[in-house]
Amino acid sequence: MKIHHVLQFALAALVLSGCGKSPVTTESKTGEAPHPGTGQEAVPGKKLNIFCWSEYIPQSLINQFTKETGIEVSVENFSSNEEMLAKLLAGGGNYDLVQPSEYVVGALIKDNLLRPLNRTNLPNLKNISPQFLDRPFDPGNKFSVPFMAGTVGIVVNTDLIKDDIRGFADVFQDKHKQNIVILDDAREIVTWGFLTQGIPINQVTDENLAKVKPLLAKWLPLVKVFDSDSPKTALRNGDAAIGVVWGGEAAILLHEDPKFQWILPSEGTHLIIDSLAIPRTAKNAENAEAFMNFILRPDVSEQISDAFPYLNPNLAARKLLTDGQLANPASFPPDADIAKMQIREDIGQQASKVDELVTALRVQ
Repeated sequence: MKIHHVLQFALAALVLSGCGKSPVTTESKTGEAPHPGTGQEAVPGKKLNIFCWSEYIPQSLINQFTKETGIEVSVENFSSNEEMLAKLLAGGGNYDLVQPSEYVVGALIKDNLLRPLNRTNLPNLKNISPQFLDRPFDPGNKFSVPFMAGTVGIVVNTDLIKDDIRGFADVFQDKHKQNIVILDDAREIVTWGFLTQGIPINQVTDENLAKVKPLLAKWLPLVKVFDSDSPKTALRNGDAAIGVVWGGEAAILLHEDPKFQWILPSEGTHLIIDSLAIPRTAKNAENAEAFMNFILRPDVSEQISDAFPYLNPNLAARKLLTDGQLANPASFPPDADIAKMQIREDIGQQASKVDELVTALRVQ
């Protein structure tokens, strides 16, 4: 079988073992009665195997889905797209539903590794904002359904840092050495370098990588913590005072303590769309579509935002959120800013060069 270049890179990566499920309890704030369930227990033979980002699907919703449908759900977590790809291609897990980011959806489609969706089983897709549909990585959403969106920005502990922070260049200063947390994601790090130098984020040529190498060589030794899973922890615990983190992680910090400030980098940032998709090898595709439609329900999507406050693409669910949630700038950037954001594309064999560059600079 032909394997697309970004997938070759994933296979070359070390395959990490999946994390255990992280139960999270969420409660609806609407005051309305919960959606009526059947009260079923898991029915033998009705199964669904999900491979998803950690800290993204509340365990309470997994339990609710089983109660309503009788479908027994097994969840395994990953912490990077490359980890997910490597595990998927290695044949482990027999997954029915995966949660790839936009550029990975495109790569999987190119290699015929996703099953086309039966749209008649997804009536709740109507709840998703057109802003997140029919994107170039999956025209017509034939293979994927938006789950959650977001972006990357800067969080500052204003009790510890009094500087006027506006962009990436302000974060990576000598005076902040060993006080910085950033995402442990090579493509992200290179993206920040590109944005700082005005290079479109998908023009990952050898020449452009060479252009940003000196900048990244200066930046990376200043970093104390690399964490793609939960970078908010270092900021919350005081191990770092400034960081470049996922918007949803930042939103939690802003809600917890007003000392934290969120900044969209002046150099620009990109829009992330994490989706649900069904591998071509899935054994329980109909159950996967049932789960997709369940996730697209407003009352369910609202609970996801309660637990993990990323940019929710579900317009019907947003009507159930509080004014405070909608006003959190890390969760919901202005539409004018979103319109300026670039979306990452599959960069083929250059993905391995991105990883090699960042890895080499980190060990210097």
